Amino acid sequence: MSESVVNVRYIVSDVQACVDWYVGHLGFEPHMNAAPAFASVGKGSLRLLLSGRTSSAGRAMPDGTLPEPGGWNRFQVIVDDIATEVDRLRARGVTFRNEILSGPGGSQILAEDPAGNLVEIFQPSGAFAAPPPR
Repeated sequence: MSESVVNVRYIVSDVQACVDWYVGHLGFEPHMNAAPAFASVGKGSLRLLLSGRTSSAGRAMPDGTLPEPGGWNRFQVIVDDIATEVDRLRARGVTFRNEILSGPGGSQILAEDPAGNLVEIFQPSGAFAAPPPR
């Protein structure tokens, strides 16, 4: 199986604000922008799909339930020095849901995008610092 792009979709309340946040704070590249309905940004093999309320992904389910941003699912951005990265992001106005937590696999903190969706900033330790085997 060849390496391919992985798509992750986030429901957001303001597509352009989220594009600006991911590009400006986390170094994503803009791919496609049809704000206010939809945009995509990418970093490495990750393509993040940002869907607003007027996109097909943001529309009500048959029972009337509306997709909402801000749950607990997230992807990780791996860093070499979490304290330095958190200081940099805080200086730029990024909000966090918690403080840095450490465990056997490394240290993490949860940054919130403008819609309240999470991005885990993660510094691996020990065996987790090496890339996974192929």
